[in-house]
Amino acid sequence: MNKKVLLISDKTPQHWVGDAFQVRTMFSYGSPGLGSAISPFLLLDYGDPREVKPSPEQGGVGEHPHRGFETVTIAYQGEVDHRDSAGHSGRIGPGDVQWMTAASGVVHEEKLSPDFMKRGGTIEMAQLWVNLPAKYKMSAPKYQSISRDQIPTVALPNDAGSLRVIAGDYTNTQGPAQTFTPLNVWDVKLNANSKLDLPLPDNRTSLLAILRGSITVNDASKASGGQVVLLAAEGDGAMIQAESDAVFLVLNGEHIPEQIAGYGPFVMNTREEIHQAIEDYQNGLMGHVE
Repeated sequence: MNKKVLLISDKTPQHWVGDAFQVRTMFSYGSPGLGSAISPFLLLDYGDPREVKPSPEQGGVGEHPHRGFETVTIAYQGEVDHRDSAGHSGRIGPGDVQWMTAASGVVHEEKLSPDFMKRGGTIEMAQLWVNLPAKYKMSAPKYQSISRDQIPTVALPNDAGSLRVIAGDYTNTQGPAQTFTPLNVWDVKLNANSKLDLPLPDNRTSLLAILRGSITVNDASKASGGQVVLLAAEGDGAMIQAESDAVFLVLNGEHIPEQIAGYGPFVMNTREEIHQAIEDYQNGLMGHVE
């Protein structure tokens, strides 16, 4: 039985994150009607393809903290350098993924690489926030640098397109990302006029985030770039048809049945824990980028 479509979001306006990333927040746990319905996922920012002129300045986002969740950055075009207070660093380019577990607290920066800034070019990125259960929120920070060569690509039937398994399992193909709770993150390219019978585990949160192009879900519900489709937990799949060449993320995961308390870059379970996170950051307990 296919999962029912519960909601199709409106396309949101763009805003700046730092001085390099112009993004739209496609969904957030703070959005009306969403909240815990999208658990374990918290937020998705997507930056449409944008041309960056050559510059001697390294644009991006300077030092900022996180606690209580994970950030997953998917690079489609461009190059981003990461450094954090836990001593992790890395560069992601087209097709690469950076999976950072902030957990007990980390301060990091995300900037376009000097090489990219020197030559200029197109930047296109997505960043997903994944919640952590309370028992893991104060665990040690972690960093996974996942190159495009490590991410398996599955050819879809009937030359319909391709699916990259970043996390979880798709028809017995396992993704490289290590996760704290059961979840799938799939990056799909579906060719125009092609269909995909998408298998999705029953009793799991399921979202389709359309980055580019347009699709029809279950022969009835249309969605296009910038929109998110929220599916019912019940059911074991969805029928997707691409009305034009489409790129979308499939996000599927086990609900975390806990209260969410969030403030800016911190997502915990109580307001008291948020106040403690702010105090710890202000007192330098999350460190600094060296």
